[in-house]
Amino acid sequence: MTVRTRFAPSPTGYLHVGGARTALYAWAYARHLGGKFILRIEDTDLERSTDASVQAILDGMNWLGLDWDEGPFFQMQRLARYREIAERLIEQGHAYWCYASRDELEVMREAQRARGEKPRYDGRWRPENARHLGLVAPKDRPGVLRFRNPDDGDVAWNDTVKGPISIANRELDDLVILRADGVPTYNFGVVVDDLDMGITDVIRGDDHVNNTPRQINIFRAIGADLPRFGHVPMILGSDGERLSKRHGAVSVMQYPEEGFLPEALLNYLARLGWSHGNDEVFSLAQFVEWFDLAHVSRSPAQFNTEKLAWLNQHYMKAASLSRLAQGVVSCLAGQGVVVADNAPLEAIVALLRERASTVVELAQAARLFVVPAEPDAALLALHITDESRPALAALLDALTGIADADWAAPRIGEQFAAVLKAHGLKMPRLAIPARVAIFGTTQTPAIDQALALAGRDRVLSQLARYAR
Repeated sequence: MTVRTRFAPSPTGYLHVGGARTALYAWAYARHLGGKFILRIEDTDLERSTDASVQAILDGMNWLGLDWDEGPFFQMQRLARYREIAERLIEQGHAYWCYASRDELEVMREAQRARGEKPRYDGRWRPENARHLGLVAPKDRPGVLRFRNPDDGDVAWNDTVKGPISIANRELDDLVILRADGVPTYNFGVVVDDLDMGITDVIRGDDHVNNTPRQINIFRAIGADLPRFGHVPMILGSDGERLSKRHGAVSVMQYPEEGFLPEALLNYLARLGWSHGNDEVFSLAQFVEWFDLAHVSRSPAQFNTEKLAWLNQHYMKAASLSRLAQGVVSCLAGQGVVVADNAPLEAIVALLRERASTVVELAQAARLFVVPAEPDAALLALHITDESRPALAALLDALTGIADADWAAPRIGEQFAAVLKAHGLKMPRLAIPARVAIFGTTQTPAIDQALALAGRDRVLSQLARYAR
């Protein structure tokens, strides 16, 4: 039997990192076993579902490189199919129409709470109960369709992540499966979809554990084989609370904006609840080769932004210079900075990337070389002084003697050494004033390399402004 997994987000917001990890695990499980990965959009929340959210999900999946074999399927395009299965359940006595109003349901629950009972629907519109109570279907409002949950016994399954789980049927009430407008509720729609799409393995967050017994009962009422269920642990913030906006970037598409590479986020999410020995850094291909559900943790995982940044720095060091340069150009463009076509951007990236953990940090550092800086008055007053100007003037004369064709770090370094010797100075006494004059800052990479990348014209022009 071919393994078939699915990712089925609701388009009511962005694709968050918890959803992305679920998608990654389902995708990797299918790829590992040579199966199929299906993308399904569960868009039955008509008030909150939006086209923008659908696009955000697709953008996130594409950026991560999690390709799907079938779909995306949309539940709102399958209403006739849900109605067909619902009619079958009615015929077989597994579902019935309920006309209890919202006010009646609230009164019912308040009475149950007052008696110290768990609030739940009491089954009053089950056909035998409705006859006994003399209930008649009202003509002024449509009903909802409820699934008749078994009264006795337990619902048990061997969860592929959490192990054996059992829940008593008496803990479950008769849930609504079709709303009055004919739109299915989550627990019904997902069963019909998983059945029709041949899903063999349901891999999802453990916030769905309580939905699983309801879905199992519906599968059995339909007469369908059950998929295997595996519930992965939740992701928590650094404070141990469920990951939310206050913990920082939780939308997948926020990560490229903050300068993270997709392979870094994938590697991090893969290890956030799963392990392969002591391996911390691995490719997506290795992850697919190694992945199994047996090594998914049963405990919640904590999101650590510093660990993600460390991984991102690793992948930036391995990335091609052209890719990083393109990322820098894009990032600076978002800040209104246009990089000249003749800027030695790949050389700039090669010099700076060891110091950066994100592309945004890399772009910020690269600004020194692509945007002429106006030194701060306080820095000028502190470092461009009567004491430093003679050495700066000598440096200007020495560097002017380097031809365009010879403008490179070794020649620049030689001239620095000569000026330092002639003036009896240590490197900081000359390099820092030079940095302030040329770059408007006291810190850059090695001064000879920095000046080489800044270009002869800029260096000589800026030194001329402050050396005399």
